[in-house]
Amino acid sequence: MAETKFPRVFTGAHGPEDGAGETTPWPDDVPPDQDDTWYPLRDDPWRARRMEYVIAAFWAITALCGLGLIVVYCTGGEAQYEGWLLLGAFATLGTGLLLWARYLLPGHDIAASRGHHVSDPEERAAIVESLSRGTDSLMSRRGFLVKKVLVPVGGIFGVAAIFPLASLGNRPGRALYHTKWYSGARLVTEDGQALHVDDIMVDGILTVFPEGYINDSASAAVVLNVGGALVQARHGQADFEVVSGANGIVAFSKICTHAGCAVSLFNVFSMQLICPCHQSTFNILQDCEPVFGPASRPLPQLPLLVRPDGYLIAATDFVEPVGPGFWNRSGD
Repeated sequence: MAETKFPRVFTGAHGPEDGAGETTPWPDDVPPDQDDTWYPLRDDPWRARRMEYVIAAFWAITALCGLGLIVVYCTGGEAQYEGWLLLGAFATLGTGLLLWARYLLPGHDIAASRGHHVSDPEERAAIVESLSRGTDSLMSRRGFLVKKVLVPVGGIFGVAAIFPLASLGNRPGRALYHTKWYSGARLVTEDGQALHVDDIMVDGILTVFPEGYINDSASAAVVLNVGGALVQARHGQADFEVVSGANGIVAFSKICTHAGCAVSLFNVFSMQLICPCHQSTFNILQDCEPVFGPASRPLPQLPLLVRPDGYLIAATDFVEPVGPGFWNRSGD
């Protein structure tokens, strides 16, 4: 290894600030003419400035797409327009960053010695200074792109990116614990006909909704006439069944407690409700407890009353939350 003076290295200048002294040996496996300050347009300031304007133009389009996204959301939203605006914003932002990295930032390979040595504090300080130079030059040499273009564009597009959160809707609060059933609500069929106590035959089943809310799927319930069979009710729910003559009429939520499918099959011989999606099976005579399948909770029961004119009404809403997953909490 030849003993030579330390030539231009990394900083492009010779001196103690490079982390080497006048007699520091230059490794044979490192090219002596390296310069980590070089970038493709360094020697052509006019083209470099023009490239800054090209990048700024791309980022201006990014800002316009962000503003357009805000406008679309504020005027009601349109998925296709929103998708195109997001595509345009990300495409132009990325194109600008690629051009900046390709033409205005140092990006060529720098070779280092493969020899085994332990760096002294001065050498380590020089490496740290070399690494920080990229950030310093980025801010000082490209202040136009960073401060006057990228920061405002990032602010506008950042604000626009927050607007999709509005599509998540209002916070549910306690709304998920309740349906549209209320005290005195008549049971009506899918065609809006009020259900009389004599309208449902023994071993019959009907889908019903609270009057005025036949389109509310979360409130769907099934009403069954179990005849004279005894229904084992849950604690505190013994009076939820309506007894008319020798018939017992009960109502349960139609929303399966496993995955939210509609419990629409009725095995009259075993007195079981069956969900067709995953075959969860509920025993009607045992407070609709699951006896087969993945469901872990019974179907909530709707408390019923009969008006003097014979029409079935709800005494209250379901006393348990309907539906799957979310409701599997301690105490159920």
